[in-house]
Amino acid sequence: MAKCLVTGGSGFIGSHLTELLLKQGHSVVVLDNLSTGRSDNLDQVRDHNRLEVRTASITDPVALSEAVHGAEIIFHLAAAVGVKLVAEDPVRTIETNIYPTEHLLRLAVQGQVKHFFLASTSEVYGKNPKARWTEEDDLHFGPTSRPRWAYGCSKAIDEFLALAYCQKYGLGVTIGRFFNVVGPRQIGNYGMVVPRFVDAALQGSPLTVYDDGSQIRCFAHVHEIVSCVLDLTLNPAAAGRVFNIGSDQPVSVIDLARKVLQKTQSSSEIHFLPYHQAYSEDFEDVQRRVPCVDLLQQTIGRKPVMTLDQILEDIIAWKSKTRDCGN
Repeated sequence: MAKCLVTGGSGFIGSHLTELLLKQGHSVVVLDNLSTGRSDNLDQVRDHNRLEVRTASITDPVALSEAVHGAEIIFHLAAAVGVKLVAEDPVRTIETNIYPTEHLLRLAVQGQVKHFFLASTSEVYGKNPKARWTEEDDLHFGPTSRPRWAYGCSKAIDEFLALAYCQKYGLGVTIGRFFNVVGPRQIGNYGMVVPRFVDAALQGSPLTVYDDGSQIRCFAHVHEIVSCVLDLTLNPAAAGRVFNIGSDQPVSVIDLARKVLQKTQSSSEIHFLPYHQAYSEDFEDVQRRVPCVDLLQQTIGRKPVMTLDQILEDIIAWKSKTRDCGN
């Protein structure tokens, strides 16, 4: 069993990964400044004797150095998250995503860390026009005058840095590009569509669909995602490689909204909102985002397979429970 560092470990994905690591016998240090993560995400393991939670930012070099000390495996999940946050504060996005990653990679080499997982994103593909994105596809970003592309660019630089450290220093880097990970504990404050829709449906409020809702997305349950992350990170065949991690079953946003209304038996209406009213006049979105996960399946022998119906039922049950508890 190993000592693991999970940056962003109080976040949505990070907290589920932390629980999985503890369940499998590892020791975990969580580093999170709680800017987008939440302390109560770790309530189920708060008193675990193999868990240490440090409340600090990855932008603090001293806190980062102390958190890395003795770690054998690093899962770097901390980042600026959500399209809304990125569009509103591109400076924070760039500062949070790039400089701490380079520092963390350097510390990992100095500390002889065995495995380093870098959480990346489907945003690195930009507006690639292909029907399915594969890991070796070209990246298609918009102009630098559009802040929306700052997130994808910053995470692409993170990938370049991580792969360079792998090549130059032999650091066991694995990169995972997440595609619309959803599940319990995810909140809609930063633009995440599924929790927004479910919250609205349960409250009887309108479901806000941006543009005409024809955008195509794929949604994967967080439990399947963190299981894939752990197996990839510990698999020698994954070192130095990039993997799409997500579901490959597409659905339009308008059909997602209708399915949420059906599952919640809600009488809420669907409200359409132009992008320029939701974000800014210069906002651009990606019409289709569907991953090819063949490489993931070839490497660990599986891919996320939970259906959208199963995923939504789990999220609705969790949301309903937390509402009943007054949270």
